[in-house]
Amino acid sequence: MSSQDGPRTRVPDVSSEEAARPGVEVRRSARRRRTVTAYREGDRVVVLVPARLSAADEQHWVREMLRRLERGESRRRSRAPKSDASLAERAADLAERHLPECPAPASVRWVRPMRTRWASCTPAEGTIRVSERLRDMPTWVLDYVLVHELAHLLVPGHGEDFWRLVHRYPRAERAMGFLQGVSAAAGLAIEPDEDAPIAG
Repeated sequence: MSSQDGPRTRVPDVSSEEAARPGVEVRRSARRRRTVTAYREGDRVVVLVPARLSAADEQHWVREMLRRLERGESRRRSRAPKSDASLAERAADLAERHLPECPAPASVRWVRPMRTRWASCTPAEGTIRVSERLRDMPTWVLDYVLVHELAHLLVPGHGEDFWRLVHRYPRAERAMGFLQGVSAAAGLAIEPDEDAPIAG
């Protein structure tokens, strides 16, 4: 927050539905005249409003911006392939871009959430199964998981050759961190591969 911004205030009287979401913090700014902005910062939602806004208008815009933020995130989540056929098409596109030497999988399909994995591959059969937990995650995370499983069609284990293939996907490290965070926050028993390289 810059020195020209006004004080930060918490918003205690949101609805019960909104109260279940991450905490909300309103930041008033003397520089801000007409616009209201909201974004996530860690486990909070920050709403930037003009300093002159009344308390009633502030509450209205907090609720409105929470709705807009949720709609935007829902739209981004909805980009994940819905059917097995569209999931297979996405895998084929990723293979063409990042693993052109990869053989075409026999099948790529959604499966019910697995207890200890985000996805699995059976190289001998050429089959890839992806946990439905990934449906609501950012598409770049799903793409990483698909590239990871496609790489297993070339290298079954998790040695250096395997990770060189996986890291052709530019957001591999970020996606790995994202999945580790989700697993830890949700108390899932999904652990990263033990021999995965540590980012330097």
